[in-house]
Amino acid sequence: MAIKKPDNWENVKAAAEREKLPVGAYICKILKAGVRTYESRDGSSTFEKLEIAFDIAEGDFSGHYKKDFDAQRGEDKKWKGVLRQYLPKDDGTENDEWTKSALKALIEAVEESNIGYHFDFEHEEQLKGKMVGILFRNEQWAMGTRNGWKAQPFRALTVERVRNGKFTLPADKPNKNAVSIDVAADTDDFATIDDDEDLPF
Repeated sequence: MAIKKPDNWENVKAAAEREKLPVGAYICKILKAGVRTYESRDGSSTFEKLEIAFDIAEGDFSGHYKKDFDAQRGEDKKWKGVLRQYLPKDDGTENDEWTKSALKALIEAVEESNIGYHFDFEHEEQLKGKMVGILFRNEQWAMGTRNGWKAQPFRALTVERVRNGKFTLPADKPNKNAVSIDVAADTDDFATIDDDEDLPF
């Protein structure tokens, strides 16, 4: 039986092979930054995150997220390179103090990576164009009965530390909703159970 040639075949773009990003640390450029408000799972409260969209700026994987974005064919294209940092509530809890410490580490990493820059806490959009190191960890995804592993942004560090290799890879993060963890790490499909969404770009 012959295969019917699809309409407009000459202009159809072949699906590109998705590049797999290894776990590690990369020198990145911030492309966009903003604060987003989330609702808790039970709807009883809200919380905020500083969301930083970036792309890898140097090395073999330079432009990784731009390539990924361009390769997406659906109308709901999403920019996958996003580092999310919880913002403190100043509620006096131990968890809030940890959040403050994590935020300070992020801000200091950006300031030390961009001589003369000082974050003013009023214009997070001015983070655009700044350089920063980003450490990635292996995170497990789960979708139905399928699951696998993917390198995801974990935290910021200085560009100098990335260049000098002065960082330690974080432990892998399993997904409690995964049916099995014995799936190859190079699976192409990727979804998370978290309520975070990738930024349209």
